Amino acid sequence: MKKLVLASLFATFLAAPASADVTVGDAWVRATVPSQKATGAFMLLTSDVDARLVAARSSVAGVVEIHEMVMANNVMKMSPIPALDLPAGKAVELKPGGYHVMLMDLKAQVKDGDKVPLTLVIEGKDGKQQTLELSAPARPLNAPASGASMQHKQH
Repeated sequence: MKKLVLASLFATFLAAPASADVTVGDAWVRATVPSQKATGAFMLLTSDVDARLVAARSSVAGVVEIHEMVMANNVMKMSPIPALDLPAGKAVELKPGGYHVMLMDLKAQVKDGDKVPLTLVIEGKDGKQQTLELSAPARPLNAPASGASMQHKQH
């Protein structure tokens, strides 16, 4: 009987979904000029298990999407994507000219030094979603892609 109980507990543990432990590094948002209605958010995402970034939200924007920029026939094209894979243990960089979070229909100018609230929605292989809340500093329009590191984790 004791072996049956232990086997059941072990099987239950193995069947339990593993939620992603996602680390966010160097999150930032590009500052805007007064009439600008869109900007990008950039960061480095690392998940300990296979997961996907499936959505993002921010109170500063009416629309928030995950975007990809690619070169096609010598023209840079930007388009929304439904999700961004986060392979286990591999850092995925969201950067200008590549994957990024697009903040559109801005409610106000994003000024250098502002703290921009962002919510990332991460989905595990089991379909279970979790949210990650962070506050990303705004950098000037001409800021380089990397800067001071900022870490956030979701368990």
